Formats: sequence, C-alpha cells, structure tokens
Amino acid sequence: MQMKKKVLFLCTHNSARSQMAEGLLRAMYGDRYESFSAGTEPGKLNPYVVRAMAEIGIDISGHWSKSLNEFLRDEFDYVVTVCDSAKEGCPYFPGGKKLLHESFPDPSGFTGTDEEIMAGVRTVRGQIQRWIAETFGAGNQ
Repeated sequence: MQMKKKVLFLCTHNSARSQMAEGLLRAMYGDRYESFSAGTEPGKLNPYVVRAMAEIGIDISGHWSKSLNEFLRDEFDYVVTVCDSAKEGCPYFPGGKKLLHESFPDPSGFTGTDEEIMAGVRTVRGQIQRWIAETFGAGNQ
C-alpha cells in the first residue's frame, strides 16, 4: 500500500484560503493525500468560508486556525502558500520537499452585503477547487 503524500497549505491567518484548500484536497483526493493547513499569525476561522464549504458538502466547522510552529518538526511532500506576497508576507516553511505557490484573493478583505461577501467567497472556493484539481488530480504529482 502506498503512503499518502502530505500537503501543508500556508497562509498568514489560516482562517480562509488555506482552510478551504485543506478541506477541498481532503474531500477530492483524500485517498492519496493527507492535508493540513497553518498560518504565521493564526486568526479565527472565517464563518463565510465555513458556510461556502458546507454548500458543497464539505464540513470544516470543526477546523481551527493553527500556527505554523505546530508543524515545524514535520516533513511534507508539498508545502503550498496561498497568499499574495505583494500584499502580505507569505510564510516560508523549511520542511517541504516541494514548494508551490498560488495566490488567491483574501476573503477577509471582502466587503458588502452578506450575499456579496458570500459570492466572493464562492468565487475563491471555485478558484482553489480548480487549482487543486489541476495540481493534484489524476496524473498529477
């Protein structure tokens, strides 16, 4: 039996993008990958993200923001940064065999009505979902 590859998704607050990526990879390819997420300055799980994930049948309501420090002794096959280094300091993690970077908009900056914010979060969820399929789907990695 082949060991699952370990993937760590990193962002600043571990409240939205990295949490969605962790949940999506687990739901889509959990048979091949173990997924984790962390941040350099753990915040609070974004409630819009929890709602958006529930809409597609993925429950991340039990997730919490974790510090990168919790994983410093671990080794990962892939470490993926999902924040925009132009706007925020994207974290660096030494324990990754392969480092990947893909920038997604930060839902914590979305404003407007409840429905406008949800629409933005759904867009980011779709972007992350497509990127995970392209990066970790059949025949990849």
